[in-house]
Amino acid sequence: MRIGEHNYIQQLQLQNEDALIYVIETYGSLLKAIIRKTLYLMPEELEECLNDVLLSIWNHIDSFDESRSTFKNWAAAIAKYKSIDYLRKYRQKIQYTELEEVVISKEDLELKRLIDGTLSEELEKLLSCLIEEDRKLFLKLYVEEKSMDEISRETGMGKAVIYNRLSRGKQRMRKQHLKEREA
Repeated sequence: MRIGEHNYIQQLQLQNEDALIYVIETYGSLLKAIIRKTLYLMPEELEECLNDVLLSIWNHIDSFDESRSTFKNWAAAIAKYKSIDYLRKYRQKIQYTELEEVVISKEDLELKRLIDGTLSEELEKLLSCLIEEDRKLFLKLYVEEKSMDEISRETGMGKAVIYNRLSRGKQRMRKQHLKEREA
């Protein structure tokens, strides 16, 4: 069977390897560009990250919904988030190395600062649609990894109020993300 624009998604769902080859030929350069943009300081990780993206597309094609997004946007989002995951893994690796070896090179420290900056930019962009108070709640819970009890004591808010604010914040972020994807 010939794989083309009209049937590659269906063939991916049937686990036809030719459909994956079609995806690589059609979208491979886009996926590489997205990964390269995020992992520009770690070019040696590009191929491995691309392989993880393709594996994720292969394994999770059933979660693709044509009514919500195009395949191109869906695959691009997977590439973006996988490459951010690679940044996080590398940052953790540097932190463990710092603890084990105590001595770390200037290049690794600079890379760590750039990675932290990139992740901070992504986080700021993600939280930009929230009011300041909600932004602080998200940072306390997800970045500082504080428990609900700690946050409740610090802010004077009840847990139910915090859960509601987080839920509404997530809805706002989803709407903002969908607007950005459509643009």
